[in-house]
Amino acid sequence: MRPAGRAGTVKAMNLPVAPPAFDATRGPRRCDRADTGADIGVGCGLVLLELTALVIDFGLWFLSGVTLDPVEIVKADPLWGYLTAAAGVAAFALVAALVAARARAVVTVVSQLVMAVLITVVICVGALGQAHDDRAVDDGARSCPTGPATPRCD
Repeated sequence: MRPAGRAGTVKAMNLPVAPPAFDATRGPRRCDRADTGADIGVGCGLVLLELTALVIDFGLWFLSGVTLDPVEIVKADPLWGYLTAAAGVAAFALVAALVAARARAVVTVVSQLVMAVLITVVICVGALGQAHDDRAVDDGARSCPTGPATPRCD
């Protein structure tokens, strides 16, 4: 069946045209924020990676003071080197937060800043505990304290 009109010609139908949908990629305020799913995935992945590094770091410190010989008394290694490794993890979290802020990945920024703050608190508490241990071991016979922040005496 042919539409009404002259014989042999097909007449086009004029349908109403809807206005264009909102396009956030154009205009003065372009939405270039990171995809939320990828943002959450990256944030969780980085937190898992950092927690794994911290568990390995402090697990090695814990194992340095463990022995299976019931007669032998073993003292754990000083915590200073392990705290330095934890500070490296905190620096990694801070750099990751800065990179995520540039990509406007809000979830990753928040998770990395929280990790950096928590690791910094752990480092401060560990440094206070190790300094206390260092002072307790020092029996006063030495006139020069030894530690990472004090100069060596000869």
